[in-house]
Amino acid sequence: MFQQLRNYKLSYILYNLFKKSKLKHNIPLYKKYGLHKNYFSSISSADFAHLPATERSVDRDKLSATAFFNELSAESKQSALQYDDNGYMIIRNFLSPEDADKINDEIEKLMNDGTLTFRYGGKLMFAIHHSEILKNIGTDKNFTEFLSVLLDGQAKLFQSINFINGSQQKTHSDSIHMTTYPLGGLLGVWIALEDVDENNGALHYIPKSHKLPYFLNSDYDNEGTAFRIGKKSYTAYEEFLENKVKELGLKKEIFRAQKRGFINMAC
Repeated sequence: MFQQLRNYKLSYILYNLFKKSKLKHNIPLYKKYGLHKNYFSSISSADFAHLPATERSVDRDKLSATAFFNELSAESKQSALQYDDNGYMIIRNFLSPEDADKINDEIEKLMNDGTLTFRYGGKLMFAIHHSEILKNIGTDKNFTEFLSVLLDGQAKLFQSINFINGSQQKTHSDSIHMTTYPLGGLLGVWIALEDVDENNGALHYIPKSHKLPYFLNSDYDNEGTAFRIGKKSYTAYEEFLENKVKELGLKKEIFRAQKRGFINMAC
C-alpha cells in the first residue's frame, strides 16, 4: 500500500505541506524564476522550460588567484586548470594518511554507537552532521572559495556519503537525482580514505561527458503526469545513459587512488 502511494504526487504534496520551515526558502526563488507554484507543490524540469539555456565556464585567472590553488603542487595545479576541458580534476595529497585514518576511526565510532546506520546498501548518509572533522573539510573557507570559482557561483556543502564498499552503480550523473536550476550548479567531490582500485570498487568516469546535454526524466519518457510520478525504474535511466554513451563513442576510465588522493568531478 505504502509503495503504491509513493507513485502519486499527492503523497509528496501532503508531506511537503508540513515541512514549510525546510522549504520556505524556495518561495522567493520560485518568484525569481517565474514559477507559479506553492512551496509544497510537486516540481519537475518542465517547470523550468521557459528559462534560457545557460553555460557555465571556469575563469582560470580567478581560479589561479585563490589561496587553495596556490597551495597545490604543480601537478595538481595543471589538473585544476584543465578542469573545464576534461570535466574533472585530480588533487593529490589533499589529506595526510594520518587524517584519513582519523576520519575512518570516527566513522567507525559513529557506526558503533548507532549514530550512523547503513542506507541504500553500504552508504552512510550525512556524516557531516555528526563529525567535526568532515564538516571542517567541507566548510573550509579557502576550499569553498576554490569550489565557488569552479561552479561560477557560491559553493555550499549540503550532503556527504561515506561508502563502506563500492556503490556498484552503473554510469550515471548525479544531476538526475539533484537537478539544479540554472543547470550545472552541482559539483561532486570524492576523497579516497583507503587505497582504491578495480578490486574494491573504484570510481569510474567518462572524460568530457560534462559537455553533453543534461539528461533528465523527460529524455527517457519518465516525466509522469499531473498526478503520478514517472513509472519507469532507475534501471531504465541507466540503460538509456549506457546506450547514449555507446552511441556517442565515449569511453569509460577508472580512478585509482591511495588514501591521500582527492578527486573532484563535475556532475
